[in-house]
Amino acid sequence: MTDMHVGIAGMGLYIPENYENAEEIALQSGIPVEVIKKKFGFNKKSIPGKEDGTIAMGIKAAKACLGNTNTDPLEIDLIISICEEYKEYPLVTSGIYIQEAIGAYNAWAFDIAQRCGTAVVAMKVAKALMMANSDINTVLISGGYRNGDFIDYTNERVTFMYNLAAGGGAVLLKKNLGRNILLESSFITDGSFARDVAVRYGGTVNPINKENIDFAFKSLDVLDPEHMKQGLGEKSMPNFIRVIKESLESSGYSQEDIDYIALLHMKPSAHRQVLEALGVDDSKSIYLEDYGHLGQLDQILSTSLALKTGKIKDGDVVVWVSAGIGYAWDACTIKWGNA
Repeated sequence: MTDMHVGIAGMGLYIPENYENAEEIALQSGIPVEVIKKKFGFNKKSIPGKEDGTIAMGIKAAKACLGNTNTDPLEIDLIISICEEYKEYPLVTSGIYIQEAIGAYNAWAFDIAQRCGTAVVAMKVAKALMMANSDINTVLISGGYRNGDFIDYTNERVTFMYNLAAGGGAVLLKKNLGRNILLESSFITDGSFARDVAVRYGGTVNPINKENIDFAFKSLDVLDPEHMKQGLGEKSMPNFIRVIKESLESSGYSQEDIDYIALLHMKPSAHRQVLEALGVDDSKSIYLEDYGHLGQLDQILSTSLALKTGKIKDGDVVVWVSAGIGYAWDACTIKWGNA
């Protein structure tokens, strides 16, 4: 392949050994275990251990990625951190910390965030920077996620976030790699939902104090449940389908060409609805019922599992699909295998 392009050299994962299962969550929430398994869609989910800070998990995934690809960290030109905002210390710069921890002394680094859409956004940004700059040839995208820490299982408004899990994920991109070509992306954001979901306490509006400290650390909540329910009911599925189709079409493909779709973890009915709307068979995706929702890392996890189980083969058209509170819908298309 002679045209300039960006390819995925490899990926890395870190999944904590600790799990919380549906039975344990049922006891805490009072919701029947079968509802958690069948309606919410998970049997268990990974939870962080004592040393599993958000950045620490991103570092572990980055090191796994470098090992999987046999890459010298000195080859890396840029690190884009997709660590979630909730990390070891407020206001620390995660990308630069990852740079130091893995010995990428020739790189520079920055952090980006779009909640559970961050990885797909990072792919778009990385490709654009690589195509526009002759001195950026190898980019590491890495981060960790553990927003499940904020979930109060007795709050019925957040049942759709009971699946929030923990882990780390990383992707290594190389210019003119000749395989696993990152093609085009599509994004939709809708600011009408921007304040519907938030952690109530800990910011400048509601600082943590002695009056709220007993519940502030479990205060990820839906601030406007009715608005979110009505609005997303109308917009979410059409926006999912739109970004997928736009990403495919701008890459020269259509929905009929999808060989594998890496979807974020969501309730089983929504997962099926996306596949049915696209005419994609269940066998061309993996439902993450034994992992839960690792935020922006779901696409890395799903693709890694698909490669391990043979669901992705050379020549396949792969689509990454994400959505994040705020609200955002994202997709990018990858042509897997040798160009």
